[in-house]
Amino acid sequence: MSFTAASYRQRLIRLSGILLAGCLCSAAHAVTIDMVTVGNPGNAGDTTGYGAVAYEYRMGKYEVTIGQYTAFLNAVAQTDTYSLYNANMETNLNVAGIARTGSPGAYTYSVINNGGDSSNRPITYVSWFDAARFSNWMSNGQPAGSQGAATTENGAYNVNGATSGNAVAKNVTNPNTGAAPSFFIPLENEWYKAAYYSPTLNSGSGGYYSYATQSDSQPGNIVSNGSNQVNYTDGNGYSVTQSYGYDANQNYLTDVGAFSGSGSVYGTFDQSGNVTEWNDLNGNAGSLRGRRGGNWDEGGSVAVSSAGFGTYSPSSEYSRLGFRLASPASSPSGVPEIDPAGMGSVLALVTGALGLLERRRLKAS
Repeated sequence: MSFTAASYRQRLIRLSGILLAGCLCSAAHAVTIDMVTVGNPGNAGDTTGYGAVAYEYRMGKYEVTIGQYTAFLNAVAQTDTYSLYNANMETNLNVAGIARTGSPGAYTYSVINNGGDSSNRPITYVSWFDAARFSNWMSNGQPAGSQGAATTENGAYNVNGATSGNAVAKNVTNPNTGAAPSFFIPLENEWYKAAYYSPTLNSGSGGYYSYATQSDSQPGNIVSNGSNQVNYTDGNGYSVTQSYGYDANQNYLTDVGAFSGSGSVYGTFDQSGNVTEWNDLNGNAGSLRGRRGGNWDEGGSVAVSSAGFGTYSPSSEYSRLGFRLASPASSPSGVPEIDPAGMGSVLALVTGALGLLERRRLKAS
């Protein structure tokens, strides 16, 4: 067989394409977190004292979903060293869920059908520590492997094996990447501003709505694309059933963003309903972490408004409690970029293969 310069180039292109396609294929199945930009830096706080943020940042458009958390578990929880999975994620049919099969070292996780596909409903029964580990995994590029420093135990937060006790402050620098963490649990002011602030209120000087639906009127709870509607319990009962009759076998969650006409000014959804969400208070380490937003099982106007808030121990896990992520203003949406180190390996493979082809070409000529 003869090797011409033209055939040499063709083989180079073909080989490079095959190798690069292999790299891109692994990213194609990655978790993507849809983010919105929260601008208007330097805004004044609300009369409550919350909401002032001096910088631009990004907030998750939706709560982290059951499908996204399932992908996380399959990546890092074959041996679930730090209890990222809670059995209630399968057995509590009000919010399920995720099924786990297998034994330690070979666990696998799958989304269950619970009155419909659960994939796009918010994850619940997650502690602050679970949310921090998910943030680490996202910030580390969604690696697969055991729960260690490079996957779940460091990155945005150095949790280092802790599942109870004090929450830690966010890292300034992710030790695994040498850059600022690309995903993290929002501070309370970040969460509050994304939910309630509008730069156009008060004749353009800025202000705050009472609800995260661009409204000061108590929302309804009809699942629709109508305005000012959220998933909580109001005068009609539960949002999903429009009845006060409680059913242990009924799913009460709605898909994230299902109330498509009821977003905040910045384009986030469900901050007044579906599930209550973790926040990081002022970011300092401590024995408590914040919660904000209404949920499917709460009623009354205060619970789903800007006036509804509180704190939990970081190890708390409830059927009404989930989370969303925040990120720096320039952060990607979550799909890992091709790792430069990985590209170096690709280039090395290409170079080696080309050397072999060149030797064969010269020998045949």
